[in-house]
Amino acid sequence: MGTDRVGGVRRPVRAVVYAACGVVLLAGCASMPDRGDLRDVESTPRQDSQLQVFAMPPREDAPPAEIVQGFLEALTSDDPQYATARQYLTRGASGDWRPERSTTVLAGGPDIQVDRVTERDSTDNYAFTLTGSKVARVDDQQSYTPMGGHYSQPVHLTQDKKSGQWRIDVLPQGVVMGQSDFQRNYMSVNKYYFASNTWADVAPAATAVADPVFVRRRVDAMTQVVRSLLSGPTKWLGPAVSSSFPAGTALRRGVTSLVPDDQNRLTVPLNEKASGVGREECRQMATQLLFTLQNLTPTVDAVTLQGADGGTLCSFESGRAETVATRGSVKRPDYLYFVDDKQRLVRISDTGTASGAEPVPGALGEGVQKLQSAAVSWDERTAAGVGSDGRSLFVSSLVAGGALDAPALQSQGRAEDDRLTAPSWDARGDLWVADRDPARSRLWVLEQGGGEPLEVKVPGLKGRVDAVRVAADGVRIALVVKADNNSKSLLIGRIERDEKAGERPVVSVLGLRSAAPELENVTAMSWAGDSRLVVAGREQGGVQTMRYVQVDGSTPEGPPPAALTGVQSIAAAEDDRLPLVASSSEDGIVRLPSGAQWQKVTKDGMAPVYPG
Repeated sequence: MGTDRVGGVRRPVRAVVYAACGVVLLAGCASMPDRGDLRDVESTPRQDSQLQVFAMPPREDAPPAEIVQGFLEALTSDDPQYATARQYLTRGASGDWRPERSTTVLAGGPDIQVDRVTERDSTDNYAFTLTGSKVARVDDQQSYTPMGGHYSQPVHLTQDKKSGQWRIDVLPQGVVMGQSDFQRNYMSVNKYYFASNTWADVAPAATAVADPVFVRRRVDAMTQVVRSLLSGPTKWLGPAVSSSFPAGTALRRGVTSLVPDDQNRLTVPLNEKASGVGREECRQMATQLLFTLQNLTPTVDAVTLQGADGGTLCSFESGRAETVATRGSVKRPDYLYFVDDKQRLVRISDTGTASGAEPVPGALGEGVQKLQSAAVSWDERTAAGVGSDGRSLFVSSLVAGGALDAPALQSQGRAEDDRLTAPSWDARGDLWVADRDPARSRLWVLEQGGGEPLEVKVPGLKGRVDAVRVAADGVRIALVVKADNNSKSLLIGRIERDEKAGERPVVSVLGLRSAAPELENVTAMSWAGDSRLVVAGREQGGVQTMRYVQVDGSTPEGPPPAALTGVQSIAAAEDDRLPLVASSSEDGIVRLPSGAQWQKVTKDGMAPVYPG
């Protein structure tokens, strides 16, 4: 790792430990000027995951500028408690500083500006201002939120009268770093809780809901994730989920690290709050842990939960977790569905070709009612289709000989584009669709796909819903919202139900937040995992793109899908072994197998969907 140059100023070089081979590379700090402006602290290039980066302590008689620069470098190291970073602070400042409070991510790293007034007026104190362009913030619950705007925070230094050493005595709370340093230091992990707002009488098992958080990648990530799971869901998801861990449950006092044994079993010692749990509750606790840990690493096959006295509360293997709760789709889809050139709903096997397409059993496959879009329930027993004029929503069982019932819902929109969106099912069997009628645009849900539609309240919505995709868990929903200026953004909302005895529930979508802030015109989207979506749209500046995004607005690791022009719709399965499928204005229906390029399925078809 070489020495970076920032505006002609040499930066302190961190020590890099090669964990795989045990070699330690140390580089000394070069002298830095203590006057003049210092420019952008560039984020360092991403490092190999086997590397651990440790900060260098302050050099004897280092000038103020070098102290600030060294402190910022120390924030990007793999020091678990930021012990080296604290060496750049006065004793009082170190006691007051709370690095765990937040992490602020800046586009290119913090820019250091000298406060000239303080510089002239005193010889024993010095002030700087850290500035930059905000990208995101990770809060004290490790929850990620995209941000924009200008960052500006003061940093003040004082010179110790006895030692003559400069140290920071005023600094912002939390941690600040550049975007590439954040990507090197942090990783996104899904922790899992149980849906608490679905209709209980139709729930065969608990539904696990992903709650993504960011943890430090090489600072005992497993223990961090377990602590985060025990502390409860993030504020955004909390109102819609519950945890099986009793309130106040934490790791037993004195437990500092969790490591699986040679049988891939992780033992988790808990405090006294968990001591009275029953067998079924303990199984649910173990399921939450297994779902969470397997999202972090495949090396945990079983967990053992211990009480405060060291006794075993329960042991549970990963293969049994699906008997306690479902996660995503209940099963791998049997078919890929699309609307063919006769405007019928047809299906092919997930690995088949268009030549093998067959009309679905039932009325929607007979062609009596022509369709423009459709959705198939997760159990692949029921389908919903929007008529070719976009005015009517039909629901029909996928059984041969079934009659087509009257429309379940109709729109009064004058233009075709001002009528019904494509529908979407959640795994509980509820059907969602939006009416784009400018006179009264609304979001609807049909309980179990039928009955009187329920209008869904969406407080704070600015614009109209132009596309709907509900997550399999029935807790989160993705909406493409069209604003008055015709831009289309992707928002994620939290579904909440207020049920009162003898009355129909009040269903609301709350907590709307952006999932693709860099796209100014989203044209298509689909869920592509427990907390991931695939999105097609136009970037600010007019570049068409397709990418994966997380529900919290962050960008997941890994390459984006291969470019595709003229994307009209996208279909992704919860099972990531199945290919991504899209409808293109130029190529018809195409699919993207893993490690391959887009392949044509059929030119004569549209609106492909997997169940959901």
